[in-house]
Amino acid sequence: MPSRKFADGEVVRGRWPGSSLYYEVEILSHDSHSQLYTVKYKDGTELELKESDIKPLTSFRQRKSGSTSSSPSRRRGSRSRSRSRSPGRPPRSSRRSASASHQADIKEMRKEVLEVKLTPLVLKPFGNSISRYNGEPERTERDGLPHRNTEVWAVLLEKFHLSEESSYIPTQHSLRPRREEIKLKDIDSKEENIVATKGSTLLKTSEGPATQTKDLEFGGVPGVFLIMLGLPAFLFLLLLLCKQKEPSLLNFPPPLPALPDLWETRVFGVYLLWFFLQALFYLLPIGKVVEGMPLTDGRRLKYRLNGFYAFLLSAAAVGAAAYWGAELLYVYRHFLQLALAALAFAAGLSAYLAVRAAGAPPAALAPASSGNAIYDFFIGRELNPRIGTFDLKYFCELRPGLIGWVVVNLVMLLAEMKIQNRATPSLAMILVNSFQLLYVLDALWNEEALLTTMDITHDGFGFMLAFGDLVWVPFIYSFQAFYLVNHPNEVSWPMASLIIALKLCGYVIFRCANSQKNAFRKNPNDPKLAYLKTIHTSTGKNLLVSGWWGFVRHPNYLGDLIMALAWSLPCGFKHILPYFYVIYFAVLLVHREARDERHCRRKYGLAWEQYRQRVPYRIVPFIY
Repeated sequence: MPSRKFADGEVVRGRWPGSSLYYEVEILSHDSHSQLYTVKYKDGTELELKESDIKPLTSFRQRKSGSTSSSPSRRRGSRSRSRSRSPGRPPRSSRRSASASHQADIKEMRKEVLEVKLTPLVLKPFGNSISRYNGEPERTERDGLPHRNTEVWAVLLEKFHLSEESSYIPTQHSLRPRREEIKLKDIDSKEENIVATKGSTLLKTSEGPATQTKDLEFGGVPGVFLIMLGLPAFLFLLLLLCKQKEPSLLNFPPPLPALPDLWETRVFGVYLLWFFLQALFYLLPIGKVVEGMPLTDGRRLKYRLNGFYAFLLSAAAVGAAAYWGAELLYVYRHFLQLALAALAFAAGLSAYLAVRAAGAPPAALAPASSGNAIYDFFIGRELNPRIGTFDLKYFCELRPGLIGWVVVNLVMLLAEMKIQNRATPSLAMILVNSFQLLYVLDALWNEEALLTTMDITHDGFGFMLAFGDLVWVPFIYSFQAFYLVNHPNEVSWPMASLIIALKLCGYVIFRCANSQKNAFRKNPNDPKLAYLKTIHTSTGKNLLVSGWWGFVRHPNYLGDLIMALAWSLPCGFKHILPYFYVIYFAVLLVHREARDERHCRRKYGLAWEQYRQRVPYRIVPFIY
């Protein structure tokens, strides 16, 4: 294992990713697996850098080979250069020999600076911006140019100036001795904040490398181990309890069936048929191809958006199967066996992902991975595992489980009619099926929005997502429909109207919030979004503080919770079982919000603190 060069707590200079600018940083930790240092900038931003991007402070303090003072003509504010040497300056020949060892560095730095394009367009903040990263309000004109634009340009030009006898100066520090050191020290702190912010925007630097983190979530290794054992068992206990005529929590756990009643090879074959049918639809060359978010190496993976077409083809396949004599009630009668088959497949897939990720390069690892085998088996070690162009994580997120959820709901509707001897499904079953069908269609129609979620950009593909996508979604999200098969509930039309209104209210909040966020991410300069107010961050991105996102920090979560309640209300109030989904979903969203909070605080630093003051409520209004 290579030895580390810098110690924890050491103050050094770190290169800002994607640029030649060096800033003072503190070493927080070192990852022995990825060989990356976690560093903290003065503004609170934490990034992970390679060892080659970190220089000791002495690399920037080797300037003085003669006098320690500069002549008056070298002081800040003087535009002319004296041709006479001050008494303390050594002869020109000695100065040349003292810097001869740095000529290679000078040439390299000049090459890099030539690639920097100082264009006014890049320096413009967005027209809807109200503040900048350092937390001070910055009013903008209608065209988006700040009042201090001239001052910013003057500082930038002074910082990036190249001369015949000096090297490129990255904001405050250069890799070779320079005569401008005292000059740069005189720049006031306010200008430094402006240059740091504008310089990151100028160079279009993205956020730091998405590499492994040290903070383990979900209770660390013991927590994820218990989750992997407990969640599958809890799922089967819930399904067994729901099948009872008179379910009671006092009789928990319910009687366990024999092993032959839980496993059947033919059922496993049926599940495999469904999975690979969805894989076939995924590979069809229909739908547009888009690029995902930038990876650590700057690449953008391509994704084909054909989830909605896959749903239509799946509906046609199910209809054709029913027309040719396939019994859809087979799914209901073998529901537990199908759940176990999905669990076995998810576990096998997780094992395959763990084995292939063992040889993955550091750039392919997920930011959430840790290097611990058990934890990474759960959270996923590889960010985007692919077989050729087939993206395993992206495929599982929306296809087998989500579309399978709709099929399961349809089967439960048919089972209710048969078991309860009904000519038509109950109003409660129709409401549940309609609400959840709308939810799935919305997700598939807006498939591109998935590419910016934490599941795709942060978490690896391991047991957590494999189990969640392939097992939890189709067998727990359909819990209300499964409950109504053996526990009918008559819903009056006035009550149905109120439930429908609640569902529509939640859906409007959910869809409008997500649409506003996605539109802003695609094109922040869109004139249609000019009314939105933002806060600049050091990553070059902006935080919305108006519109739906000025109401609460996660308005999409609020809409999700309201819709979840609307899904459960048609089941009545005879038992708490159909409300398990609402309770679980509330816990899930609160936990996810806490994960978002930690991630954004690390990523945006002081800008996030300002954002929290502007938008104090998290998910529900008036609840901090």
